[in-house]
Amino acid sequence: MGVDVGSVSTNLVLIDSDDNLIEKLYLRTMGQPIKVLKEGLELLKDKVSDDVEVVGVGTTGSGRKLAGLMLGADIVKNEITAHALAAQHQIPDVRTVIEIGGQDSKITILRNGVVSDFAMNTVCAAGTGSFLDRQAGRLNIPIEDFGDYALKSIKPVRIAGRCAVFAESDMIHKQQAGHSMEDIVAGLCEALARNYLSNIAKGKKIEEPVIFQGGVAANKGMVKAFEEALGIKIAVPEHFEVMGAYGAALLAKELISHDKKKTSFKGFDVKDLEFRTRSFNCQGCTNQCEVVEIVADGATVGRWGDRCGKWTAMVEKSSKTESA
Repeated sequence: MGVDVGSVSTNLVLIDSDDNLIEKLYLRTMGQPIKVLKEGLELLKDKVSDDVEVVGVGTTGSGRKLAGLMLGADIVKNEITAHALAAQHQIPDVRTVIEIGGQDSKITILRNGVVSDFAMNTVCAAGTGSFLDRQAGRLNIPIEDFGDYALKSIKPVRIAGRCAVFAESDMIHKQQAGHSMEDIVAGLCEALARNYLSNIAKGKKIEEPVIFQGGVAANKGMVKAFEEALGIKIAVPEHFEVMGAYGAALLAKELISHDKKKTSFKGFDVKDLEFRTRSFNCQGCTNQCEVVEIVADGATVGRWGDRCGKWTAMVEKSSKTESA
């Protein structure tokens, strides 16, 4: 099982022993990762037969630690590693991975099958999927239809894409000037592509094969915008929207196969436990770390955020004592 908990979506996948993706879920996080993850487990349990055994679990994404503690994950890895591995399983000789999600964007450069460079953008909305979501709402166009509008464009208008606020003002100006909806939508796609290439991909040597994944890869207008800006062909994998979760599942499989150990997965019934998170500032030193802890049915089962590891070690020591 692979789980990718992000700010916009929570994705769960199941793969078989041959790395084939047999089940997948793409759910909106809606600011409630615990609730949505439990709902995802319920849905996934209903999709598989009773004789299916989960032999390994990996988590990734911004909520990977939370998901890892809830599920009893065998491996918890960052998004760069998970997306890169998933991309390599689709195109073994992939050299560039473009990934754009709802709230962040990433570029990963691979050489000889190894990640040699990467960059992330989590600050400016103009380089993420939320930029298109917002403009689609203003234009009263379903985001699912955005790509089709862009492909019908005859002469895309140039829209300032450096900043989401300026882009919105510029788009309104273009509307008032009488430009067609199709040309405006195509212009927005090109603006996001320019923003990505001039910020996240700045200084990076983009070489083929290039793979485009993340939720925004569903937008055909964005694929076209990148292809025209780069002058190369862009590949979009079949399961582009859950590639992080797919990579996490592959990582879990590698770990379990290599170590020949039994999974730590707590089972699908973990959805019935009551989880909540809370945080506090440690006063032990001048760092004053914000320590986040997760509580299951009244008991603290995990902590993170402390630089020295003092609070994390307390939970780990307690867990070892209980298991002994």
